[in-house]
Amino acid sequence: MSVEMMNTIDEAEQAWNEMLECETGSLLGRVADLERQSLAQRDEIVCLRATLADALRRIAQLENRDKRDDEKHERKNDRLLSSPLRNGHISMRTTQNSAQKDVVRNRQTNSPCLKNSSSSGSSQDVRDSNVNSRRPVSYTAPSQLPQRRSVHYQSTNSLHSDSPSSSSVSPVPSPSPRATPLPTARSPTTRLSNGPPQSSLRRAKRWSSTGDFIHSPQSPNNSQLTSSRLSTSTKSLFNLFKPPVLNNVKHGTRDMQYNESEGTVRMYLRGRPIVLHVPTSFIDTYDPHKVNTPPQSKLKLDWVYGYRGKDCRSNLHLLPTGEIVYFVASVVVLYNMEEHCQRHYLGHTDDVKCIAIHPNKLVIATGQVAGHDKRDAMPHIRIWNAVSLATLTVIGIGEFDGSICCLSFSKADGGSYLCAIDETSDHNISIWDWQKGERGTKVTETKCSVDTVVCADWHPLERNQIVSCGKGHVSFWSLDNGGMLYKRMGVFEAREKPRYVTCLAFNQNGDVLTGDSNGNVIVWARGTNTIANLVKNLHEGSIFSICVLKSGNIVTGGGKDGRILYLDNSLQQTGEGAQIEDHFGGIRTLSEGRGSQLLIGTTRNCILVGDTEIGFCPAMLGHTEEVWGLAAHPTLPQFATAGHDRLLQMWDSLSHSVVWSKDIGEQAQSVCFSPDGSVMVVGCVSGKWLVIDSESREFYTHHNDGTEALQVAKYSPDGMLLAIGSRDNCIYIYQINETAQKYSRVGRCMGHSSFITHLDWSVDSQYLRSNSGDYELLYWNPGVCRQIPQSSNLRDVEWASHTCVISFETIGVWPEGADGTDVNNCTRSGEGKLLATGDDFGKVRLFSYPACQPKSLSYTYGGHSSHVTNVTFLHDDTRLVSIGGNDTSVLQWIVN
Repeated sequence: MSVEMMNTIDEAEQAWNEMLECETGSLLGRVADLERQSLAQRDEIVCLRATLADALRRIAQLENRDKRDDEKHERKNDRLLSSPLRNGHISMRTTQNSAQKDVVRNRQTNSPCLKNSSSSGSSQDVRDSNVNSRRPVSYTAPSQLPQRRSVHYQSTNSLHSDSPSSSSVSPVPSPSPRATPLPTARSPTTRLSNGPPQSSLRRAKRWSSTGDFIHSPQSPNNSQLTSSRLSTSTKSLFNLFKPPVLNNVKHGTRDMQYNESEGTVRMYLRGRPIVLHVPTSFIDTYDPHKVNTPPQSKLKLDWVYGYRGKDCRSNLHLLPTGEIVYFVASVVVLYNMEEHCQRHYLGHTDDVKCIAIHPNKLVIATGQVAGHDKRDAMPHIRIWNAVSLATLTVIGIGEFDGSICCLSFSKADGGSYLCAIDETSDHNISIWDWQKGERGTKVTETKCSVDTVVCADWHPLERNQIVSCGKGHVSFWSLDNGGMLYKRMGVFEAREKPRYVTCLAFNQNGDVLTGDSNGNVIVWARGTNTIANLVKNLHEGSIFSICVLKSGNIVTGGGKDGRILYLDNSLQQTGEGAQIEDHFGGIRTLSEGRGSQLLIGTTRNCILVGDTEIGFCPAMLGHTEEVWGLAAHPTLPQFATAGHDRLLQMWDSLSHSVVWSKDIGEQAQSVCFSPDGSVMVVGCVSGKWLVIDSESREFYTHHNDGTEALQVAKYSPDGMLLAIGSRDNCIYIYQINETAQKYSRVGRCMGHSSFITHLDWSVDSQYLRSNSGDYELLYWNPGVCRQIPQSSNLRDVEWASHTCVISFETIGVWPEGADGTDVNNCTRSGEGKLLATGDDFGKVRLFSYPACQPKSLSYTYGGHSSHVTNVTFLHDDTRLVSIGGNDTSVLQWIVN
């Protein structure tokens, strides 16, 4: 009897334990379901908040626009009532129809999407599509997206280099054969909440003066008087941040001398005197004491071409407003693909290296490297609002010794903290309470790893857990209540340790997923530092990105094989996948887009959008290496760029898209159009130059002139001669036949003692002038390839272009203390009223033309993070294009 009772008790106890285990498992499942529901509801709330904020912003913009329109009409009526009536006249610019050939539109972004294929395309034109249709003579801008009504986003601040934002919208292509009209330009409003009213000193910061000058010849008394007056004059603010200049070396225009009797100006660059002849029309009125006023026109950033995927990760995200956010150079771009418009955050002063999105999807943090300007030279983090583009706080100025490479907001606590890792030798990791105080408060900081760190992220479910990875390691960090960080290294045990752990993500259970250089995906169980699961050889080569979708499925992207693979939550392949074409590069980052779409950033600086069914279309194409060649089409709103990545690309400024892109097989240094725009010449680094049809992209011929890079190429205005400036100190002159397809060398102009930098033809094609690397300005008779030593005889020659940075008309572009390499290039508008320059500090400056006064005021604009290698106005002067060197960006500005 007692044995039966014991058996009964054991059975009851066993049943009880089984019931408890079942209940425990059921309870854990319900808790996991509740966590998933909570996350989903939180995402919905975030989306609703962002949508509401965006709607309120648009409503406010519409109200402000109506108010400005009313004020504008009132002022107009007042002027009409207070001023005498005049005969009305509307000036119309007639477009030339000299270009009669059709231009082939290849590689348009409105072409059919690229299906999954392992083919790399044609060997000669790897980025060309198969579209080969002819364009009618009347031009219509190519459309990149379905025709929608465009919404115009207004700038949220001023147009100067310290403006935190700008916005632009592409016009919908007109169904008529005429070119698409320009969008209505609206004057930007100044955000008074961002700071005190602008004083004269603040304006002086934006207008760079070139300092003082000497007026000679003078009597001794007058000289003393002049010296006394100049010693008390205000120096250029720009010069305060320049390296000290040796007393025995003369620089820039500070020591400029004006000789009235001879009509000459003498300025100095690196101690070398440069004599410039004053045109006859200026001699009687020229006064070096005057100040050249800034132009009436200003620039507004219209569009940014390019993306930084070559060396940055996790920098492509979709916001609830429908915009994708990414960065290139020092600009953070918010691009709405449906409305085909961009907004720009311009608060940074140099390269942006990393980005993090707050859990509420309304706040963004971006980190930058050290800047050119000593005022903003320190690496720092800017936290800003994605709707208003207003800067919320700037943290870390003076705290970081190297550029910031990783950023992440905490997630489980609603984003109270920000994690940052810098690129010093110890790769320090710091935690910031970014909302505490004006500049945030650093909670703690410690050494992360002596090896490279490529990624760091907060755990989405654990409040105080951070995971970082990099060269040969995975680190699991814990932040205690006292603000101390503790690290546990991931244990690979007997498994092969990868050379690099290249990316990480979190699945819905809270497990950590890492991808490595061996093509493996490793699962680290939640709360541990040990391996729970391993999928080997998923990709050939490194896995650069892992994306966990809302459905729980996982997507991996290969940096070498260019493959996209879909896995279920147990890491079993679903059979879905895609192959990215080789010319786009490997997959650098993956992000979930709208619906079933994926956003892909590639190692060749392209952004692709699509899914496995319809394929992936390019949303943004860019250069991957230094960009040096830039030329505006003479009759169409298009321009061409060329760089060391061997790419020659034609861009349309109205539709903001690539017309065609071609691999020319040579590193390009310069590019130019023939006067009718039908032919292009590309100068290469090797000394080779190519003649290409701008419509069919057909190679006509090629020539070699030396083995040095061809810095500049230009057709004469009559189209009969071509001048090519080389780094071998020579200018090569060629005669051209009527079809511009055959070239016969006339000779070479020899006389410069350094490499050629800039060329200009006279309007009648009879004369040529050139600048060199040692600050010479020489004049030539190109027909016989002889130098004209009597430069004073050419003081009144009218020049067809103005790209020579050393000339009488460009005295004012040189800052005080300039060493001759600060100003890289300049360009004059077609109407002859504006002069734009690009410099070594990543700035674009706009002057009134001519800038012949030593004190010439200008407007300064940032956006580039590298030396600005070229600038040019488009054919109708409505837009300006600038290109960066190492930042590979192409910026398009509207001239207001």
